[in-house]
Amino acid sequence: MSRKVELDLVVSYGIPRAGLPAAQSFRTWTEAALRGRVRRADVALRLVGEYEGRSLNRHYRGKDAPTNVLSFPADLPEGVKLPLLGDIVICAPVVQREARLQGKDVRAHFAHLTVHGVLHLLGFDHDDPREADLMENLEREILAGLGFDDPYTDEVG
Repeated sequence: MSRKVELDLVVSYGIPRAGLPAAQSFRTWTEAALRGRVRRADVALRLVGEYEGRSLNRHYRGKDAPTNVLSFPADLPEGVKLPLLGDIVICAPVVQREARLQGKDVRAHFAHLTVHGVLHLLGFDHDDPREADLMENLEREILAGLGFDDPYTDEVG
């Protein structure tokens, strides 16, 4: 599972970068989530504010509020073999607020939601309890490998 991932990651900041993790951190977290699962991947990750996060969540999920992370898996035509996995959108103010309210380290919460978003791009989901358990266990394993605590231990609510 220590196989290197050939990753083309584009990180864009739709809001000021002050106080947000650097692109290299997102690369490290994305690679960790992909390692042992794919050899090559193209991913776009965008950090947004609440207005853009709310707009995207309303348009794509019908929910009129910003959410912490959205994943948009690539929808390639049948037979097309490209390493394009898709796009991840992280709403930074929501992540920062959640971390504060849940008593979590902000950097650890960004790492968790990056890993969570990447796993969604790979087809993992949490629609039923068995899938949720599998996905959460993978997140714990990946984050532990990065030196982060279990993100579900101190969850509020």
